[in-house]
Amino acid sequence: MDRTVAIVGNGPSDLIPDLQLIPEAADIDVWIGADRGALTILQNNLPLHYAVGDFDSVSAAEKDRIKQAAKTFQIYPEEKDWTDLELAVQIAHDLQPAHLYLFGLSGGRFDHTLINLQLLVKLLEHNISAVMVDKQSQVMATRPGLHTVNDEPCYPHVSFIPHTEWVTGLTLDGFYYPLKNADISWGSTLCISNKLVRNSGTFSFKSGILLIVKSRDL
Repeated sequence: MDRTVAIVGNGPSDLIPDLQLIPEAADIDVWIGADRGALTILQNNLPLHYAVGDFDSVSAAEKDRIKQAAKTFQIYPEEKDWTDLELAVQIAHDLQPAHLYLFGLSGGRFDHTLINLQLLVKLLEHNISAVMVDKQSQVMATRPGLHTVNDEPCYPHVSFIPHTEWVTGLTLDGFYYPLKNADISWGSTLCISNKLVRNSGTFSFKSGILLIVKSRDL
């Protein structure tokens, strides 16, 4: 079954888009809340299919509201080997989604944001296409091959950032700054802040893992 799943984490609420208004909302079949992310789902008047975590970031009354509303409620002790987000990802993994959207994973503590970026790569290794979304950006990890990027006016800037030591044979077509069969190394700024010149463009590469960041200025 081609499920589309969304996880809402405990990131700063001012960076989480209005979940009812995002274009992806109509396609999401399952909503999973990690800790306070479960409350965010309810505050957006969306169905809460799973709520998981230690719920140390909500009040007793809020936790009771989450417990009553969630179709599945799983509570864990504060001292555990996994973060609340990892527990939510395990649920999503078992659902075998065709697409996974991640909200509330950026901003706030930098260590959380950094490990969440690595999580995108981990999900890719499990053949799950995941996109991290906030009000300012979308981030996804990609494998070698040919990929299409569609123009989204709300995210006009497109950056290509190597996650591995090298990304080889990178070609960009349909972008303001095109590229042909280039090798870029970890830490390179060569492919930062590009933009599409058509309704869609393509990028391809031969080896490595590449992060694609669509963003806008606030």
